[in-house]
Amino acid sequence: VAGGDGVARMERRASRAILLKSTSEQQGFAIVPSARIPRSVLIYGLLGLIPFLVPPLISLVTPSHAGILGLVVLVYGALILSFLGGARWGQEVARPEPRAGVITLAMLPTLAGFALLLASNIDRPVQLLAMAALFGLQFFWDAASQGLPVWYPRLRLLLSAGAIAGLAAMAWVASRGTFVLPANTV
Repeated sequence: VAGGDGVARMERRASRAILLKSTSEQQGFAIVPSARIPRSVLIYGLLGLIPFLVPPLISLVTPSHAGILGLVVLVYGALILSFLGGARWGQEVARPEPRAGVITLAMLPTLAGFALLLASNIDRPVQLLAMAALFGLQFFWDAASQGLPVWYPRLRLLLSAGAIAGLAAMAWVASRGTFVLPANTV
């Protein structure tokens, strides 16, 4: 039985290596519907949508909280953009010869999200919509990239759509009225 477990592990490693090799040969934008997203990745990804989707719903019920919840969604969006950029950075530095251009591009989501947080002169709904646009750009970069698992574009489509929907919904709720935030908030 112990030998069988070792063989099964070796087979899984070999199939992963073949999968990564086959995806690295892809060209352009492709979403493979039959590619199975690993369960743990999917579950944690979907749980990560909660901070995007719940605040707009709470704001509809309690509009007085829309101001602070808009900020929560904006900050969370910047954090997730930074995470996505870091994931791309990590994938690139794992290559035998990391490409400087990709390393540079991988830094842009963090910088763009941070810039939106600092742009306090921009109305919150506009900030939220700009953050949604950044998620759209990140999705297209991820979906068109080579060397990622074949299921990754499907995952990014699902999670990007959820994030964009939450950001757009929060922008809509925030645009419906003026909400006062304490003076010391971003």
